[in-house]
Amino acid sequence: MKKLIAILCIFMLALGLVACSQPTDTANGTKGGSEVAEAITIAGVLGDVELEGPAQRVVALEWTYAENLLAVGVQPIGVTDIQNYNNWVQIEEKFDDNVVDVGTRQEPSLEKIAELQPDLIIAIKFRHEAIKSQLESIAPTVFFDPYPTDENFNQYDEMESTFREIAKAVGKSSEAEQVLAELEDTYVEAKAAIDSASLTTKDVILTQAFSANQAPQIRLFTPNALASVILEKIGLNNVHTSEVLEIYGFSTVNVEALTIYEEANYLYVVQDNDNIYENQLKDNKVWNGLEFVKENRTFPLGGDAWLFGGPLSAKVVVDRIVNILVTN
Repeated sequence: MKKLIAILCIFMLALGLVACSQPTDTANGTKGGSEVAEAITIAGVLGDVELEGPAQRVVALEWTYAENLLAVGVQPIGVTDIQNYNNWVQIEEKFDDNVVDVGTRQEPSLEKIAELQPDLIIAIKFRHEAIKSQLESIAPTVFFDPYPTDENFNQYDEMESTFREIAKAVGKSSEAEQVLAELEDTYVEAKAAIDSASLTTKDVILTQAFSANQAPQIRLFTPNALASVILEKIGLNNVHTSEVLEIYGFSTVNVEALTIYEEANYLYVVQDNDNIYENQLKDNKVWNGLEFVKENRTFPLGGDAWLFGGPLSAKVVVDRIVNILVTN
């Protein structure tokens, strides 16, 4: 009997040792069989950022980076200036109601960001470099720069590169590749539709307009711009060029500068509450004398066609161009 009890004790001790040796997945709190998440390195313009695993609580300080998260199925916990985001950016994917507004893009609230306890902050160099140390004291912070100074590296290339880095940061690289593949399909379909349409010309001017001190301001997009590359991909020719590299991808001009582009179709983005065409330029002789105005070749894309966005915004821009040039 004593021998049987001893054997049973040894057996129970062995079972206990096996149970104790089972690994625990610290990422999700489950036991057994799960592997510990691998470290991730995100390439940023102000230095690489190391994460122990995919980020779960991300604050995006720029609209495009918030859009990129939505594109791969991730909800940020905080975003800057959500109200104006909704005015300027129109994509199918929406923020959840519990996403927190953390201030303006220019001056995000460090206090609100800290309260959210993020494990990653995504920032933009030209706005947030000055508060780099404060942001990094809250959470790992990666900086991107959508305005390359290298003439051989345009804004579209940067958009794709940054999109992939953000997707990698949240463990969604395969989803990102699917999004980019679908966008390429959109370009192919759009180009086919434009090629088969009876357009008088494929030359276009793409503009974004607004007022400053009541004076009309017109941005003409240059060849290095994200929006200009999109035009090329769907078979349109952006006729505006610049003698110097426009870092931000556009030249800001007045209405008189448009006279050299009268033969092109005029595509424009303008907010309804700041529509210079219906207000400041309504009775302007120069504007009304332009050939594309007289021939009704001005085409609105809507104020929420975001020309500085990610893959989802690019698709919106393409769909609207095809709709207004071909379908209508």
